[in-house]
This record gives sequence, C-alpha cells and structure tokens, in this order.
Amino acid sequence: MYCIFISVDLKPGARARYLELIAENARASVENEPGCHTFDVLADREDENRVYLYEVYDSPDALQAHKETEHYLRDRAQINELINKQQVLRADVLTFCPARG
Repeated sequence: MYCIFISVDLKPGARARYLELIAENARASVENEPGCHTFDVLADREDENRVYLYEVYDSPDALQAHKETEHYLRDRAQINELINKQQVLRADVLTFCPARG
C-alpha cells in the first residue's frame, strides 16, 4: 500500500474553513473510493495553523484516481486558497497495526 503524510501550514484565519472542506473530502474519499483506505486529519498541538493529513491508498495510481474525483475537484481551488505552504512525504505501508482487512 501507498501512503502520503502531508504537513499543511494554513493562512491565518483559514483553519475553520479548511477543516470543514477537508473533513468532507476525507469522508467522501474513504466512503466512495475503493482504493482509499485511510484519510485522517490531524491538528498540531502547538501551532493552530498547522494540520496534517495521513492518507493510505492501494497504490500511487489510486491516489491519482482520488485527485480526479468530483469531490476532490469541487473543493480544490478553495482549499488551495487557504494554504500558505505544504510538504508531502511519500511512503510505502509495510504494516498496519492492528491489521486491517
């Protein structure tokens, strides 16, 4: 499996709207995309303008399919306007604990 971990630095005052949009995107991704297994949204405990996204897909192709979905494309421009900068870490998932089906 394939994972991306994204550190997102938001523009001041953008947190509430970003969280609203990304929560809907995360929910739709897990519910409607067979290749998306996990889409977690995490808040930094020390910086209120930093959030993290932890996403697990079957493969890089499944991530690309995610980027072509209606829910992703619908909100992408709004989400991009709320972001100051982001950094993406890409990794292969070796083990889920506990194991998932």
